[in-house]
Parts: sequence; structure tokens; C-alpha cells
Amino acid sequence: MHISRTNKSKTETKMLIRAEASELQKAKDLALKKLALQVNVPGFRSGKVPLAIIEKNVNPNLLQTEVIEETINTLYASAVRQEDLRPVANPEIAIKKFVPFTDLEFEVLVPTIGAIKLGDYTKINLARKTVQVSDIDIKNVIKSLQQRAAEKKDVQRAAKDGDQVWIDFKGTDDKGNPVQGADGKDYPLILGSNTFIPGFEANLIGANTGESRTFTLTFPKDYNVKALKSKKVTFRATVTKVQEVIEPTVDDVFASKIGPFKTVSELKSDIKKQLVFERSREAETAYENELLQKIADKTMIEIPEMLINEQIDRIEQEEKQNLTYRGQTWEEHLKEEGVTAEEHREQKHPVADQRVKIGVLLSEIAEKEQVVVTPEEVEIRLQLMKGQYRDAAAQSELEKPEALRDIATRIKTEKTLERIKSYQK
Repeated sequence: MHISRTNKSKTETKMLIRAEASELQKAKDLALKKLALQVNVPGFRSGKVPLAIIEKNVNPNLLQTEVIEETINTLYASAVRQEDLRPVANPEIAIKKFVPFTDLEFEVLVPTIGAIKLGDYTKINLARKTVQVSDIDIKNVIKSLQQRAAEKKDVQRAAKDGDQVWIDFKGTDDKGNPVQGADGKDYPLILGSNTFIPGFEANLIGANTGESRTFTLTFPKDYNVKALKSKKVTFRATVTKVQEVIEPTVDDVFASKIGPFKTVSELKSDIKKQLVFERSREAETAYENELLQKIADKTMIEIPEMLINEQIDRIEQEEKQNLTYRGQTWEEHLKEEGVTAEEHREQKHPVADQRVKIGVLLSEIAEKEQVVVTPEEVEIRLQLMKGQYRDAAAQSELEKPEALRDIATRIKTEKTLERIKSYQK
């Protein structure tokens, strides 16, 4: 094999590969053995036909196609190893010359990870955040449990703070046009819960069942929907029902109804334990993300745009799936955000770029640190994951090759992260 290489760009490599006659002959022999399974020659047992006779009994065009495919696959894989390339997708292949079984020349354009200059990941100045749980935190959880267990009784009086009101509401702009994302029907709202934007709930205090109120509010400048940030909207809200919320008293009886607790003290102790666990896990995840971010900031990687676009596709697919659960279409979401499809992709570019970069540097560190995943580790994780599903079909999905590769990749990432963290002592 002879290779002539040129770097078309920092993330694309072009190679002109010429096969030796001996390599073509080897590919031809393999192709004939493969085709022999499809040929019946009188006087010979299956698998015992000489290759020269097989060649006379097969379609020459089919044989040439098999030889070309076998040679290209074999030599391309060898060229990637020889040139130390890191392909990120299948190459574009163009056959430049083929003289049956004596000469083959083909060109490949390979999208690759470009140069990598890995930053020092062994000494990152970063401290874990201290996890704290206060009495107020515990009190808030208990309040939430009270609200969940509360009795709601219809009342015929003006709504007051703490009541639950059911409302139909619509928002319009200064021209009277409906505002996307500022409407709702049969919506239960507890007054004083600060669920809605500032001023909304206060405007419903004193309203009776069947009463409509009109008021104008401005959405906060940091509102999570771009199209509504700092937007002035006039709301018309109709109260369809007023309910008094009767919360249970926090005592030992209440605690026993919540779970296997004999006293309020036991309940509070369990709440604290759960909060510490959850916040510790969140703090560790935040620490890992910040750690990787700091390593990424010190690392230089040439990333193909193709990988970033694929990551944007995945991000948008996740968003679309979440929208399905909310009963919202992609078009409605874009309109709510006030962006076009192209602008949305552009907004996601930095996030996608960072995700790809972190993925590549983790792979690079794993290779440098010789992090390996054993079949036993994959099997243990597989069994744990299967235990989360009762459906046999879902369990069998986990045993598919691509699912097993995902499991192995996940374990490798976890082990690599642990290795990185072990240096930060």
C-alpha cells in the first residue's frame, strides 16, 4: 500500500491510496471464497472447489465489486492506523483507477478530530461546595407535604391569600393581540404561592367566583421565555372557583401518614437525611462539571463542524421530546422563544461545541490514563439497569450491541472522572 496524504483543513484529511498487486490478490482470494458459497460446481463438494474454477463460474462484475470493496475496507483501516487519524464519520471515497486485480487507486476524504493539546488535569484549583441543610429547609419541605395532603373545600366568598382559585386567563399586547404563552384554562393557582409573575396573584385577592379582572403587568427581564422578557401584557382573568385550603396539623399522626415515622422528630430527621443526600449529589455533579470546564478551558482541540451539528441535533431532539410531554409543538416553542429554526441552532452552537470538546478530552484522558472497562463491569451494570424494568421487551433492548456500547461508554466516562478527581487531593 502506498499513501499520499494532504490535510485539506485542520479537521479533514485527504489520502490517495494505491493498492499493491499482492493486496489485490489477497482480496480476490477472500472474495472468491465468499462467492464459493453461492456456486455449485458438479463434481465438487461445497467449500472444496478450487478458486480458479470458482472464478470461471461467477459473474466477473460481481467479483470485481467484491474485490474493490474488500481492498478499500482493509487498506482504509490500515491507513487510518498508519497515519494516526481519529475519524469521526465514514469517509467520502472516490475510485480513481482500477485495473482488474492488478491496480487500484482510490481517494478518501476523512473528517477527523484535529490537533489536541490537552491541558493539565492533575492540578485544578477547585473546592467542593459545602452542603448545608437548615431548619428553614426542613420547614419548607414539611410545608410542601402539608399542601400536598391539604383538603380543598369550595367556598362562596371572596378569595384571600392562601386560597386556591381556578382561573381562565388570556394575555394581550398593547395592540390587543394574543400573547403566546400568556394564557391558560382551568388553571389551579394558590394565592400567595408566587407561582405566577409578580403582581398576578395579588390582583386576584378579593375576587369572587365568576368575577373577571383585567390588569397590566410587565414580565421580569430575567424571565425564562425569551419572547416574554420585559414584555408588558394585559391579562383578563376569570375566577371559576374559589377553594379554601385546609392544611393538616403537623403532629405525630401527620408524620405517620407521610411514611414509617412514629413522631414528627423522626420525619424531620429523615427529611434532613434526604436533603443532605440530594444536595451532596447535586454538589458533586456541579463539581465534576466545573472541573471538566476548567480542563476544557486549558485544552486546545480542533473539532469538526460535523460533530457540533450532530450534537445540536441531539440537543434539539431532547427539547422536542420534552415539548411532547408538555403538549407543545416545535413551531409553537420557537414562536414562544421569538427565534427562527436557524437562530435556535445558532444559539445552541456554544453548548454543543463545549459538550463535544469535553467528550473528546475525556476520551483523550481515558486513553492517556489507560482506563479500561471490563466485560464483567458491563454485565453488572446491565443487570442493575434491567432490574429497573419489568417489561421483557425493554430489558431485551438493553442487550442490543449499541446499548451495550452506550453502557460501556458511560462506565468509562465515570471511571475517567474518578481518575481525574483522584488527582485533586
